[in-house]
Amino acid sequence: MSAENARRTVRILTWIGFATGVIGGVLIAFPKVIGLGAPWVQLALGIVTLVLAFRARKIGMAEVDGFDGRLSLAAALLGFLVVFFAGQAAFGILVAVAN
Repeated sequence: MSAENARRTVRILTWIGFATGVIGGVLIAFPKVIGLGAPWVQLALGIVTLVLAFRARKIGMAEVDGFDGRLSLAAALLGFLVVFFAGQAAFGILVAVAN
């Protein structure tokens, strides 16, 4: 992959990761929008955010000279936050169903 293609790929992956993380964060703030399935959708969005952010970092570190990975790192942190809060909500639902 050429350096320009790698830069474009990193940009695309990072911004899509941010978008999925923001959507997950909005669903955490307003869980009634989706209903009972909200925590599972939030978990999926958080995992997708993590995968995209770390994929962007991997490509950037390997193929882009002078790669500054702060933006993809921020997307990864956003993904961790979404997974954390969505996981708490999902666990609460599982506990409620078990009781």
